[in-house]
Formats: sequence, C-alpha cells, structure tokens
Amino acid sequence: MTAPDRIAQVYHDHAHQTPVGQVQLTYEDRFLRRKVLDLVDGSRVLVDLPKTTSLNHGGVLVLEDGSEIAVLAAPEPLLEVKGKSLHRLAWHIGNRHTPCQIEEMRLLIQRDHVIRDMLNLLGADVTEVVEPFTPEGGAYGHGRTHSHAH
Repeated sequence: MTAPDRIAQVYHDHAHQTPVGQVQLTYEDRFLRRKVLDLVDGSRVLVDLPKTTSLNHGGVLVLEDGSEIAVLAAPEPLLEVKGKSLHRLAWHIGNRHTPCQIEEMRLLIQRDHVIRDMLNLLGADVTEVVEPFTPEGGAYGHGRTHSHAH
C-alpha cells in the first residue's frame, strides 16, 4: 500500500477556491477524524482532523498548501420512501433516530429491514435505490444526529 501524497488537517463546509481533487464517500465514511482516503484521481490523502467531524457533500478538506479537495456523497444502497402522508412517514422515521434525506416528493433512508417493514405497515411505497445520501443534520446544528445523551 502506498503512502498518502498529501495531508489535510482542516475541513470547511464550502469551497473557497476551485478544488484540486475530489473524494467520494458514503454517509458513514464521511464521519471521521483520521484516515487515509483514496481520491477520484487515484492519489491518496491523509486526513488528520483535530476532532471527529461529519464531512458534508459540498465541503472541502484543506491541504497543507491551502489547496482544497472536494467532498462528494458517493452512491450507496438506500430506501426511497413515498406515500400520501409523507410528513407522517418522516415523523416515524425521525422518531427512530434514523438519518433521513427529506425531499418534496420522497424520503431517502439507509437500508434497514426493520424500518422498511414498519414503513410498509404504515402504507408507504418503499423502493430500493442506489444514490448519494445527504440526510438532514441534527436539530442542534450541522452534521449527525446523536442519541439523547448530551
């Protein structure tokens, strides 16, 4: 395995310049502190952030020379949820602390057979899809939702 070409120790939610590279990561992989990442062009970057961070689609990792690497949401297996009472379905998903991408005509969640069964019982139309996943952040700020232990 080859060593990383560069190091990123800073993350921003949006680009300040044209990125010099791109990294595609799933939702789970976008939650990190220290990890070697393979970029789209095949080069490697060591991410060494001061604390565990939720990287958002559209954010950037800043390299030692100030250049930026764009963070993109990678396609991943999801469930597309549709139904007459989308707001009610969203409530049930949120009540189970399940990350959810909320759109006007559908919801996207990670594949989970228990949540799928619940949604089917509630009358939802649930379809397996493979798409980038960019769920809503938590009620108390950007990034991940966490348990009730604050």
